[in-house]
Amino acid sequence: MRRPTIADIARQAGVSKGAVSYALNGQPGVSESTRARILAIADEIGWRPNSAARALNGARANAIGLALCRPARILGMEPFFMELISGLEAELAARSCALMLQVVRDHDAEIAVYHRWWGEGRIDGAIVVDLHMDDPRVPVLESLGMPAVVVGDPSASGSLVSVWSDERSAVRETVQYLAALGHRRIARVAGLPKLMHTAIRDRAFSEAGAGLESCVTVHTDYTGEEGARATRRLLSAPHRPTAIVYDNDIMAVAGLSVAQEMRLTVPTDLSIVAWDDSPLSQVVRPPLTALSRDIPAYGGHAAQLLLSLIDGTEVTALEDQAARLNPRGSTGPPPA
Repeated sequence: MRRPTIADIARQAGVSKGAVSYALNGQPGVSESTRARILAIADEIGWRPNSAARALNGARANAIGLALCRPARILGMEPFFMELISGLEAELAARSCALMLQVVRDHDAEIAVYHRWWGEGRIDGAIVVDLHMDDPRVPVLESLGMPAVVVGDPSASGSLVSVWSDERSAVRETVQYLAALGHRRIARVAGLPKLMHTAIRDRAFSEAGAGLESCVTVHTDYTGEEGARATRRLLSAPHRPTAIVYDNDIMAVAGLSVAQEMRLTVPTDLSIVAWDDSPLSQVVRPPLTALSRDIPAYGGHAAQLLLSLIDGTEVTALEDQAARLNPRGSTGPPPA
């Protein structure tokens, strides 16, 4: 079946196509009774606005974009992004606004997506995640003039509005807690070093662990496989760490499996902390000590800021709640 057109509505309503256009776009030029009749017919025959035509007349798309530079096979395993998207969706649904999601291979592909979405009038703005140091997306979005909100530290977001949380305080709280338990050899299995939040955590971890016997960071790609490989290397060292902090829950669970594989008891022989709590962290045994924050609320706040920008409201960067340590059964004093 072909897509219903304005001409179809005009024919059924017995009016001109111009009158239909006025009615559908909320413009003066038709009576309220005629407008109501036209809208009813449009709904009855399933008419929907054409995005290209909407772009030409400057109408809203009622959609925002989110491009994720992550392998699709990994994305479904990342509780952080699933919870962030749920928060975005909850806020957008309340405003009858859609979320356009696309997985891309790199930043060049992501930038091309923004150009296409914005040029074709498919979106009214975008949420930007995984901020890099000297991120090439920032100047492009600034030049496009497209409303955009960055989920990341404002130090690297240029003139774009950001939603962020204090990574440094969460790192300090974790290291201080482990040190108070008596740990002097602490390691961290981190994410990608080019990410801004990884770099911030790197510096904070090094500073917080300055007085310890050893404070080592190993970078990975966030996958369970890489997390497990990094854990084996750390636990095979002559002076292995007595506590390991992981930058996501997937790697922490993989690290727990490796410890059990190497006949180490958690937390007697090794303490484990996961960044970003999740149901996965809580169902393993022992349940993992984790850094917890309300990620759906984080996504909701980003959506609120973006919708305000789209409406023309002046907004500023929003510091969200920092992650807080939630001790569970995977941490305890180091072996004597």
